[in-house]
Amino acid sequence: MKKIAILLFITFMALQAQAAYILIPMDAESQKNHLKAYGIAYWVLAGGSEAWWLLNYRGGSFAFQHNRVFEKECLTRGVSYEIIADGQFNKILEDISNPEVNMEAMKLEKAPKIAVYTPDVNAKGEKIQPWDDAVTLVLTYAEIPYETIYDTEVLGDELIKYDWLHLHHEDFTGQYGRFYRSYHNQPWYRENQRRMEELASMHGFSKVSQLKLAVVKKIKEYVIGGGFMFAMCSATDTYDIALAAEGIDICAEMYDGDPMDPDAQSKLDFSTTFAFENFQLSRNPLEYEYSTIDHSRGRNVNPEQDYFTLFDFSAKWDPVPTMLTQNHTRTVKGFMGQTTAFQKEFIKSNVLVMGENKPAQEARYIHNNYGQGFWTFYGGHDPEDYRHYVHDPETDLNLHPNSPGYRLILNNVLFPAAKKKKRKT
Repeated sequence: MKKIAILLFITFMALQAQAAYILIPMDAESQKNHLKAYGIAYWVLAGGSEAWWLLNYRGGSFAFQHNRVFEKECLTRGVSYEIIADGQFNKILEDISNPEVNMEAMKLEKAPKIAVYTPDVNAKGEKIQPWDDAVTLVLTYAEIPYETIYDTEVLGDELIKYDWLHLHHEDFTGQYGRFYRSYHNQPWYRENQRRMEELASMHGFSKVSQLKLAVVKKIKEYVIGGGFMFAMCSATDTYDIALAAEGIDICAEMYDGDPMDPDAQSKLDFSTTFAFENFQLSRNPLEYEYSTIDHSRGRNVNPEQDYFTLFDFSAKWDPVPTMLTQNHTRTVKGFMGQTTAFQKEFIKSNVLVMGENKPAQEARYIHNNYGQGFWTFYGGHDPEDYRHYVHDPETDLNLHPNSPGYRLILNNVLFPAAKKKKRKT
């Protein structure tokens, strides 16, 4: 019996010596917590190690060299993993390299430094919490560190310190979210307007819309210079509207003290925008809508049937959108927001649609490179809260650890860590 025990121990140690890699599977069947798996990959990179993103292999799995510290962290965070021998990992890479299979192995080299553009307090004067925004919510849940910045930091050229920038649900047109009709008598609305006007004045602008335009242009410079910009909900369409309306007053009197330019529509310059063109501005200042870009207005989609489909891309020839669409399902539950989806007729022809609700003729998830950098727009507010109303409780991601909608956000977070090729446009 003693000899058998010694033999078993030797066999065990030999197997351990061969266990050279940790594989984090990302398919639906094997992974208990997809969202925290991204946090593990980020944590490995932040510690100075390299990792692999195995595109289209078991749902977009991650792999990195094994050590007991990494293994313990996976156990601590509840992330499913497999220990595989060096030879097994090399066989996976060999299989992936087969030109007949739609897979690719992307080396992840450095944890991106992340900034979230958001005010210190929300529109109601309350301190911003992680659940105010889907991105900060999932970053917090996945244990991925980030810093917050706002107008002063952007105008002070601090974006250069960051690899990845998320735009919180901002109104870059200077119309305070178009909340006037429902909330202009609320103390929080008045306080927000006062603070924004004070901030604009501090930076030498007579109007909030002018301040926001300056911020939008700084962010555009950041992208041109090689930055990665991600936006959701109203930060998508209002960003482009602000660019198109440079030098034009598109704000009604209740927003900036003087009337909107009656010829504003005809003066818009769509050549300056990232994603959208030929859209019509909403001329009713009391309407909770900015333009025809958003497909919320008149949207006839049954909530129970509200899904959008992710496109399949060639992992070897088009790795960027392949990274951004990694998931354990190609069908994602839809969700609403002030900007829910993008009407396809107003999307520029060179923009890549990565997710769409085809029957509704709307795009939900779009992307392109711009200059040396990249941007991604994702419609809706919270992937696990179909209609998020004011005062609704925050989403508990412990109840949604395998959320496909939230995975799309985290794909963008890890995206700057990989070596990339620009998509030809």
